[in-house]
Amino acid sequence: MTPTVFVFERLAALIHQLVRDDAARHGLLPVHMQVLGYLAQANRYSDLSIAVADYLGITRGTVSQTLAVLERKGLITRTPDDRHGKRIHLTLSAAGEAVLNASWSQRLDQALATAGGDAQAFGNDLRGVLSALQRLNGKQAFGQCRQCAHFLGEDGDYRCGLTGEALAVEQTIKICREWTSPDTRMSAAGRLSTHR
Repeated sequence: MTPTVFVFERLAALIHQLVRDDAARHGLLPVHMQVLGYLAQANRYSDLSIAVADYLGITRGTVSQTLAVLERKGLITRTPDDRHGKRIHLTLSAAGEAVLNASWSQRLDQALATAGGDAQAFGNDLRGVLSALQRLNGKQAFGQCRQCAHFLGEDGDYRCGLTGEALAVEQTIKICREWTSPDTRMSAAGRLSTHR
């Protein structure tokens, strides 16, 4: 094990412990905290139960049970989609947002801020590691809408190039299950041009 892998392993173990501690403080299980954390950052294409399952790598049955608990505790709400009858959007309630306040992710943000260095470059490096691991393990990549190959934006007018739908500003900074790396799209374009 290299020193870098050791650091990742220790960070993963510590984050797992922090999630467990936060969950216990609110009478929840770690998976409940993970779902709340996911929904806090999911856009309208990703605030669906199937996306929760994909993102966390858990079964639909586990997601269904988890969502039932969170709804019963008043931490999430379910809203039918206006245009797609069977689609149900999941959002955090005010109580759900309160549970996430001062959670492990905010403490990690503080630790990163005090660590110094170039936060943007560090974030890009970590995204690269994450993408590589997702590819190696055949996992779906989720990423921020604005950093997607399908994101189209000019003069405050934002659209999803995949769906053609307009995007509100707040949706563009959230994560999406349809996210595609801009590098993937450029690579595909390069392959097309070499075959002509």
